[in-house]
Amino acid sequence: MLDLLAAAGSAANQPPAWTGWILPAGMLLILWFLIIRPQMRQQKEHREKVEKLQKGDEVVTAGGLVGKITKVEEHFVHVELAKGMTVKAVKNTIGDVINARGNAAAND
Repeated sequence: MLDLLAAAGSAANQPPAWTGWILPAGMLLILWFLIIRPQMRQQKEHREKVEKLQKGDEVVTAGGLVGKITKVEEHFVHVELAKGMTVKAVKNTIGDVINARGNAAAND
């Protein structure tokens, strides 16, 4: 009889089962706002940059090459690295657009 009373008393003192999920859910929420969401935003911005590439844009490739776009195709761009030296690059490897539409810097 005492065993039944002791078991019933200990079960009443335990916290609800859902409280065990608060810490993991909070960690996932922090992970989402600090890592996943900003990365998704950067990917979206890069995708928009790549879609807006035009002839004359000065770009930097993921490999660090700087050049001017001479031709834009569906999946590729032709980048002029020096006079008469043009390379064909995959659009997604364009890291950044330095000067859009070939606008020269003020000190050039």
